[in-house]
Amino acid sequence: MIQTVIQPSDSSDNDFRSWSRCIARPAREFPATTLVPKQGSVPTGLQGTLYRNGPARLERGGMRVGHWFDGDGAILRVRFANGMAEANYRYVQSAGFRVEAKQDRLLYGNYGMTAPGPIWNQWRRPLKNAANTSVITLEDRLLALWEGGGPHALDLDTLATLEKTNLDGPAGRLEAKEPFSAHPKRDPLTGDIYNFGVSIPGRNARLLLYRCDHAGRLLARRHFDLEGIPLIHDWVMAGAYLVFLVPPVRIGVLSVLLGLKSYSEAMTWRPELGTQILVFDRTRLDLVARGDTEPFFQWHFGNGACNDQGDARLVLDLARYPDFSTNQHLREVASGRTSTPARATLWRMLLEPGSARVHEQVEVSPRSVEFPTLPSAEVGQGWQRTYLSAHRIGTDTTAERYDTLACFDHAQDRFTEADLGDGRYPSEPIVVADADDPRQQWLLSVVYNGNEDTGELWIYNAAGLADGPVCVLALPHVVPLSFHGCWRPAH
Repeated sequence: MIQTVIQPSDSSDNDFRSWSRCIARPAREFPATTLVPKQGSVPTGLQGTLYRNGPARLERGGMRVGHWFDGDGAILRVRFANGMAEANYRYVQSAGFRVEAKQDRLLYGNYGMTAPGPIWNQWRRPLKNAANTSVITLEDRLLALWEGGGPHALDLDTLATLEKTNLDGPAGRLEAKEPFSAHPKRDPLTGDIYNFGVSIPGRNARLLLYRCDHAGRLLARRHFDLEGIPLIHDWVMAGAYLVFLVPPVRIGVLSVLLGLKSYSEAMTWRPELGTQILVFDRTRLDLVARGDTEPFFQWHFGNGACNDQGDARLVLDLARYPDFSTNQHLREVASGRTSTPARATLWRMLLEPGSARVHEQVEVSPRSVEFPTLPSAEVGQGWQRTYLSAHRIGTDTTAERYDTLACFDHAQDRFTEADLGDGRYPSEPIVVADADDPRQQWLLSVVYNGNEDTGELWIYNAAGLADGPVCVLALPHVVPLSFHGCWRPAH
């Protein structure tokens, strides 16, 4: 579905909130620029590079995309060294982006839209790889990720798009219709990278499992046939296991293939199916157990690990929605105005890996949250704190985007949040260790300041969110609300 561009008249318009201005116009690229603090100073122990990815262009030629997930991806790079910060920002030059830029109009279908024009356009034009969801760094390149296709390789410093990459290695390479999803996990002990993709060879989808080395070479791969065609966005590494929760969303792919609906429009909430649990052995990539539990939906997990009680159970954290209304809510984001309620809260699940039987599910906090994260050194292992984007108490969670940053301390059962003030919208928090003192951790978030219509980068002491930021850096231009990022320590 294509919509005309909607431009909010001003931030006081009751139909639009100030967050909508940051996605109302295409983002502007900027070259490497030294960032000037608006407040505080850059910690000298912050040594490395932050990368973030998100949809930065939601219209072209006077036409609006059909879903927030359809926007062209752009990468923000912020390099920290010696108490200074430098940033640059560039669009991923995918093949579809280049063709549309040349003709200055939307030409391709995507997650939430069919290709514009007559129906036969759906059959002769492939979906555009928007490269807009996440990033991961390898030794010599950055990968821009989109779950419906393969990764694009970018230069780590200039962000120049190099090529699409097939991860050629001892176990072969990615083929044209083998996606590499936007949620890889890196084992903090070995450096190996695990990921998945969902392919659709027929009436049933296929779950593809991958293991790559630290250089991105494919070391092992397996596949597992799924029931129907579900939507799987994220998964979790938990000790010796890879765990997938398959929500009861099914895609009527025939209507997509005929060009009658987009993938998003063809998705149906099927609560009678329940949530499927798939547990795989991390070493062999073999299925260990399959189970079922009650219906719910999740976009994102926080982490997973073996339970520290010594009973060999797995503990998982996730931002859980009661149903799939979140998809409609996120479609509305592209228009700058949301009216469909969609609220996730932080849940914890206790799971028996050998049988996939759920022992316990509990809501650990009633607050409205998303994008649960933690330091990369704790992925797949025991952890105490989950960091989140959240709504402040009293915020209209239907109409507003997330407007604060938070930390849930599981050991102390305590929810702590920052106070960014009104009209400021943070991205997913990224928590990194200080290069001089690894016990010191910093939380980084790109913030849209809707009061001034500016882009900023806020730095917090991760253990003291309530104390306010230690530094606020001004970005040269607005960076629209983004999805995911990563941190590359200085070498």
